[in-house]
Amino acid sequence: MDRAAEMEIFVYAVEEGSFSAAARALRLSPSAVSKYISRLEDRLGARLLMRTTRQLSLTEEGRAFYERARTILNEINEAEEVVTQLYAAPRGTLRINASVAFTKYQVVPLIPEFLNMYPDVRIELTLDDKFTDLVNDGYDLAIRLSELEDSSLIARKYAVNRRFIVASPDYLEKNGIPRKPQDLVNHNCLHLSSRESFNDWHFETPEGHMSFRAQGSFSANDGDALHAAVVAGLGMARLAEYLVHEDIRAGRLTPVLTDFIHDRAWISAVYPHKRHLSPKVRAFVDFLAEKFTPVPPWELGMRDARSFTRPREDGKPAQTDQKALNPEAAAKGQPS
Repeated sequence: MDRAAEMEIFVYAVEEGSFSAAARALRLSPSAVSKYISRLEDRLGARLLMRTTRQLSLTEEGRAFYERARTILNEINEAEEVVTQLYAAPRGTLRINASVAFTKYQVVPLIPEFLNMYPDVRIELTLDDKFTDLVNDGYDLAIRLSELEDSSLIARKYAVNRRFIVASPDYLEKNGIPRKPQDLVNHNCLHLSSRESFNDWHFETPEGHMSFRAQGSFSANDGDALHAAVVAGLGMARLAEYLVHEDIRAGRLTPVLTDFIHDRAWISAVYPHKRHLSPKVRAFVDFLAEKFTPVPPWELGMRDARSFTRPREDGKPAQTDQKALNPEAAAKGQPS
């Protein structure tokens, strides 16, 4: 006895509204549909449908059975889709919502390679640092630099986003180097106006956890603007490693208070939990995994800030330790 077939025919009869309509949809005869449903009712020992010449209506038992049967059939269909999608070529429009600065610097440069690999995919990218409802807004996935709070979503973690407090050597030369978090009250700490929580800088000190609210003479709603202002010597700011790693390596920026900072969050691709990944989403998620793991590109050749800056006894800004930055070149006697 084919229980799955009985269940499917019953669900079709309910949703189509008649045996004849269900028969047309399933390419069966109306008598075959009636026979399957009668057999189902006999096996269950309960009447599921009230039948008249004009319509079908569910009994209380029939409604309970229909709701569970519909769920089971959906799960069967999804199980089959998992297999077929593994072999389907990615195609169609991939709608992505992503954090602004990270995506501009680290994801967008990779997109030409991805589209060359999958020419039938079209990417529609929206940059936004605000949290977005992926399902209601119609996005296939999001790229986020924070912990996942919505349990209805899945996060594919790639790399850790570390943040440093940085300033230019010229600024530190004029204003001194903060030796402990409390010293920041004497410095121009640049402010991100688009997200207030970002301006709470957190530190771990021998006395315990402490936070400092960044305040200064300059604020902007964009991390790029803060980055440019810091490089120009306007003040200091808390910025992501992927944004400042080249400036640190080149000596344009110096990290400070590194012994007190443990500021990090996962960089993840986030997508809805309730549906299996389509080939286009799976391809992009796996593509980013290849690019950002196990070591993301901005960490290649880059050590922890404490290992590549040397404090100076005269109180002047720390100097970049080129040997620590590029030990291979140093070992060969080559310029870094």
